[in-house]
Amino acid sequence: MTEPHSWHRTTDNDGIVWLMLDKPNSSANALSSQVLRELDFILAELATATPRGLVIGSAKRSGFIAGADIKEFTTLGSVAEARNLVVAGQQIFDRLESLPCPTVAMISGFALGGGLELALACKHRVALDDGKLKLGLPEVMLGIHPGFGGTVRAVRLLGALSALDLMLTGRNLRADQAHKIGLVDALAKTDEELRELAGGYIRRPRAAHRPAWWQRLVSNPLIRPLIKPRLQAEVSKKASREHYPAPYAIIDLWARHGARGREAYAAEADSIAALFLTPTARNLVRVFLLQDALKAQGDSSIATPKRVHVIGAGVMGADIAAYCAQRGLTVTLTDRDATIVQQAILRHRARFEKRIKDQEQLQQVCARLQADIDGAGVEQADLVIEAIVEKLEAKVQLFSSLEPRLKPGAVLATNTSSIPLEAIAAGLANPSRLIGLHFFNPVALMPLIEVVHTAGTAREARMTGVNFARRIDKLPLPCLSSPGFLVNRVLVPYMFEAMHAAAEGIALETIDEAARRYGMPVGPVELSDMVGLDVCLHVGEIVSNALSRPLPDLTPLRELIAAGKLGKKTGQGLYRWEGERRVRSTEPRTAPPEDLADRLMLLLANECVACQREGLVESADFIDAGMIFGSGYAPFRGGPLQAARERGIDDCVARLQQLSQRYGERFKPDAGWTQLRSAP
Repeated sequence: MTEPHSWHRTTDNDGIVWLMLDKPNSSANALSSQVLRELDFILAELATATPRGLVIGSAKRSGFIAGADIKEFTTLGSVAEARNLVVAGQQIFDRLESLPCPTVAMISGFALGGGLELALACKHRVALDDGKLKLGLPEVMLGIHPGFGGTVRAVRLLGALSALDLMLTGRNLRADQAHKIGLVDALAKTDEELRELAGGYIRRPRAAHRPAWWQRLVSNPLIRPLIKPRLQAEVSKKASREHYPAPYAIIDLWARHGARGREAYAAEADSIAALFLTPTARNLVRVFLLQDALKAQGDSSIATPKRVHVIGAGVMGADIAAYCAQRGLTVTLTDRDATIVQQAILRHRARFEKRIKDQEQLQQVCARLQADIDGAGVEQADLVIEAIVEKLEAKVQLFSSLEPRLKPGAVLATNTSSIPLEAIAAGLANPSRLIGLHFFNPVALMPLIEVVHTAGTAREARMTGVNFARRIDKLPLPCLSSPGFLVNRVLVPYMFEAMHAAAEGIALETIDEAARRYGMPVGPVELSDMVGLDVCLHVGEIVSNALSRPLPDLTPLRELIAAGKLGKKTGQGLYRWEGERRVRSTEPRTAPPEDLADRLMLLLANECVACQREGLVESADFIDAGMIFGSGYAPFRGGPLQAARERGIDDCVARLQQLSQRYGERFKPDAGWTQLRSAP
């Protein structure tokens, strides 16, 4: 074997081996097959010439190890091939665990998935507590579970309940949380302290962490059968076994083996190998790679905005301003009503105080969010974002008044959710500097931003929008200007079809149940309430009229809106709400009509096909990404177009033709299905 080029090994005067991972040509370390082979080679040498101790760390500033190389998952062609890959990794980590010397994982930044599994194979773990640490086993998000011994070692180290929570949720732990449950043995505040701490665990060996007695008791063979149904019931509230088998597989592994014996490792390998080849895992891996593709956009030669001016201190404008300030940008917020600005600032400062515990950081964030009653921030801003009322005339007038005040190179942006940019730019002398930055509500939770442009938008302006989205940790989706852009355009016929069904006498709960059975997180009726019925009606009419699409009977919506029943935000809409929760009906549920799911989901897919035919976004993949990250479309299906391919294009078209004959022209298959059929 050639000399390893990813791992760098040194031995200090105390006889401690320091093994640092620095995967070439990568911003973050990942456990590719090559990296693992190199590690195996080194561990074999250390097993025959045992050092005083081994410290494993990262030479990259980004962090420890992000996990396995996800791209390699896409090459697996059979369960046997997947099992061989997993078993090879297990054997390497077994070799690490079996070294007859103290071993320490020295963690900074992050240790995720396979990276944390490697750390679990060490006798001790120390970590840098700098406010950035993230530790987790997020494999369930990819439709699989830990496969390099993690389902066993996590339970042994932490106890069943803590380990299962980590694996079933896929959540990341902060430094203090990880230390509290024993995932890390000690924390350091600086890099120098971290290195000294790691060396100390070698020079002064001590016992490994053990979970509390009651945590160990839970894995008793007599207790496990009692706990298993409760765990399954909790998981079923969020995900069905049919759509997301991985969390149920985690529970099954623990219930059968209790993380004990070699059989537990073999069962882990068998289980994950089978999961790798499921459509759910294939599609969730695809979604992960789509997310990476969105993140990879941008142009480093074009300056990223540092100063942002937001006009409109309503819910969306204030949320955008606060989010940007939290992400390190200097933000000025203005509105015609000074009281609204002050209230927004105070509201978000209170939220900052709840979320940010470090006082210095809190003061910095608060200082970056500035009330600007006179709008003086326009002249200094690199980016001006409009978030005022959704009326074309008001936006045209505003931008016309702003343009002369902009500094050279500054970009104008609108947060409109439906109005084409060409109309908004009508009063501008230089419309090429206008872009759309369509945030989704709630701003802090929704990961996507549609970066909207016209054929005449300057590339510098478009790339400024993309760079800005990445700077605030959002996923940019470049999108050609069109009524509703991508996400809202596709959602309008989907949500309006629910109104068609309701007009036929189908219960609202039944309509939503059809969508949930398909895998949507919420149904179209509940989604309408969450968005706001006034917003749905306004956007829906704009998009439908612009595209000459038939409208359902909207009288019920108009009556609710006239009565001030706008949905979740007012506590009453199509449903009744108590705070964040929808009040469930006590009426017995009826099974949805056989064709209802197709009416909803194929109509949505048909609109996606139309968007692809019209070239609204770069590719079919980006349409899928936009719908997943912008609307919550069932991730395990890989996106509407991916789901159509898996179902079969011919079957989708035939079904749409049947629905068209029964329900009308709105189901007529778009001409773009032919293009999708011929795509590779």
